[in-house]
Amino acid sequence: MSSKPVFLVIGAGAGIGGHVAARFAAGGYHAVLARRSDEAGLARLVGQIEDAGGSASGTLLNAAEDGAIEELVERIERDIGPIEGALYNLGAQIGNRALEDTPHRTFELGWRLGCFGLYRLAHAIFPSMVERAKDGPHGTLLVTSATAAVRGNAGQHSHAAAMAGRRMLCQTLNAEFAPKGIHVAHIVVDGAVNSPDTLGKLLGDKWETFKSMKGEHGMIEPAALAETYWHLAQQPRNCWTHEIDLRPHNDVPWWNDNPNPQIDATAGGKGFAGPETGSSGIG
Repeated sequence: MSSKPVFLVIGAGAGIGGHVAARFAAGGYHAVLARRSDEAGLARLVGQIEDAGGSASGTLLNAAEDGAIEELVERIERDIGPIEGALYNLGAQIGNRALEDTPHRTFELGWRLGCFGLYRLAHAIFPSMVERAKDGPHGTLLVTSATAAVRGNAGQHSHAAAMAGRRMLCQTLNAEFAPKGIHVAHIVVDGAVNSPDTLGKLLGDKWETFKSMKGEHGMIEPAALAETYWHLAQQPRNCWTHEIDLRPHNDVPWWNDNPNPQIDATAGGKGFAGPETGSSGIG
């Protein structure tokens, strides 16, 4: 058992998830990193945290599999320690697809990863969090979200439906559990993140061109974003943020964005913003 409180990251890639895990480990937590694949990459992230003096462990997790999230939570609470905070950071982006090119199974998978998995995580961790919050520290559930949670672009049927459901679920969870001592924060990442594991893989050979097009300070750096996640988790009960949106200084906010057709064509479709636009559509 760890003597430190546990912070669980579901979706611990080299971008947001890995950096948030490192930040919480630096702040005194034992970070548990869970991701679907790439055991070697997971071991590198855990090793980097340990080399920096933090405490961490990693596990592979297929979050779409029935019972997998629940079993992981039970194992952590039994073998490592109480989960004081968690980050749900799984993406549900499948790229731009017309309705006729979006099979039923593909649409459903987006919902399972984007919305249903969050429900299952909350269902698994909240009962113990509520009990501990009665006379101890409050619980925290941080949820990474995307522009698609608040605006639906063409070709984003699965992603927008999943992210909008994620946002509403955060609101219902907050309404029920904030009075019971659980801080639920929905974080709208309204810009491209410099993350090779997510946006980089989605763009493929366009990735380097896209980064160059965005220019200096034109992409969100995961380490900087992790500081916001840390701040949210440290807020006292008398001053909780439920929803926050973030973007680079030169991006236009989602409510004013008008995607540039030329940028769409070179960067992979609507929602992948260039210097004149605002949202990446990536969770």
